[in-house]
Amino acid sequence: MDKRLVQEQFGVNAREYVTSRPHAKGASLQRLVEVVRPQPHWHALDIATAAGHTAFAFAPHVAHVHATDITAQMLTVAREQAEARGIANVTVEYADADNLPYPDGRFDLLTCRIAPHHFPDVDAFLRESVRVLRPGGILAVVDNVVPADVAGDFVNAFEKLRDPSHGRCLSIEEWLDGYTNAGLELLHNEVLEKQMVFENWAARHDPVMQSYLQALLWHGPPAAQAFLNPLKQDDQTLFHLQEGLFTGRK
Repeated sequence: MDKRLVQEQFGVNAREYVTSRPHAKGASLQRLVEVVRPQPHWHALDIATAAGHTAFAFAPHVAHVHATDITAQMLTVAREQAEARGIANVTVEYADADNLPYPDGRFDLLTCRIAPHHFPDVDAFLRESVRVLRPGGILAVVDNVVPADVAGDFVNAFEKLRDPSHGRCLSIEEWLDGYTNAGLELLHNEVLEKQMVFENWAARHDPVMQSYLQALLWHGPPAAQAFLNPLKQDDQTLFHLQEGLFTGRK
């Protein structure tokens, strides 16, 4: 995945992330705080913060949060949101997920939510996360997950047609292996279902592409159909995705 493409896609749509339901109000946001149980003396780092929702959710519970992103427009939005909400213990700044500008052992907690599927090298992200965590520090990740078979390949292709900056969603098994290979002690993992409204999800596209995406949604391979579970409700088309939540200790 070309990072410039990620910056372009997120830059154009930056302000949408302030009100994006999966990012701003998704069940995994509060659940992540519940599972991590942050402590008042902790210093936290939030990677790919976008509009800052995860950083802001943890800010009341820790000493300080560095909210980081590689997209300038996202950083502007996050700064505006922090100021509007009166959050004083969040620093918004540039940082690349696989080349973090921080010394070893700098943070007690590193969070990253609904972003790694855009990263060109998830293993590098995991290595850098472990490097900047202190001994005993926690890495907490939420990201879309897919089945570990051809259905997962289909869902990734479906997502990439809608968003060219999409890289690849991992399977649960890949995330568990990634934590282990990075030297983390896995503390918790779970899967959360999330319902998507197709019309909102595909709104950035013209009617021709929306029709094509609709066709893929309804007529994909049986295993992908079972995973996406599309249905009509009133005037909307709904479908399901899954988020994996993982925490591990250095």
